[in-house]
Amino acid sequence: MFFYHDQLRLYYQRCGSGPVIVLLHGNGEDHTIFANLIEQLAPLYTVIAMDSRDHGQSSRTGRLSYDAMTADLAALITGLELEQPILLGFSDGAIVALQLAIRQPQLAGALILAGANLTPQGLRWYSRVAFRVAAGYHPSPKMAMMLHEPQITPAMLHRVAIPTLVLAGSRDLIARKETLTIATNIQNAELHILPGENHNSYIKDNAKLWQLIRPFLAGLNRTD
Repeated sequence: MFFYHDQLRLYYQRCGSGPVIVLLHGNGEDHTIFANLIEQLAPLYTVIAMDSRDHGQSSRTGRLSYDAMTADLAALITGLELEQPILLGFSDGAIVALQLAIRQPQLAGALILAGANLTPQGLRWYSRVAFRVAAGYHPSPKMAMMLHEPQITPAMLHRVAIPTLVLAGSRDLIARKETLTIATNIQNAELHILPGENHNSYIKDNAKLWQLIRPFLAGLNRTD
């Protein structure tokens, strides 16, 4: 399925029934990274898995930024008339979900943030160096975005008042201090640093991701 925003054709997959959960992939990926997770969620939730602009089946554009992708997500939620969906974002997707909750808090009902950073300085130093080298050999808007964005302050996180689960691997390319800053500045956020996991290992293993998020999702159902 497609929706249209900012003169772009943006793809999403929809399946299942129940409360709505929107899945947001990382840089250079598409919605299929969540293929197995979607199967686990669909019996309990209406699952919307979106391809970000310049990714997957969505339109290519030179207008690539976290701000633009956040606007795309807002357009998806309002256009499909989704009522405060749960947002599950990985890496770039987590940044987009977080920015939406900060800027338009009425649109989201809960957050699951996996491998998010607030600024490029929140990446471990060797990751920043590796990305700069890669960008030098193969310049791309996707790489440039990661090297210069986002710019989220801890004070902005105080605007987030919805239930939030923060996930990161102990071997993540995101600095542990950055993950702790996110979790401690969002009211009542739940934090899990996952032993032995890197940035995307527990995401690629959708069965592991499902086991991680199940208790949080069950707690939301008990609250409703």
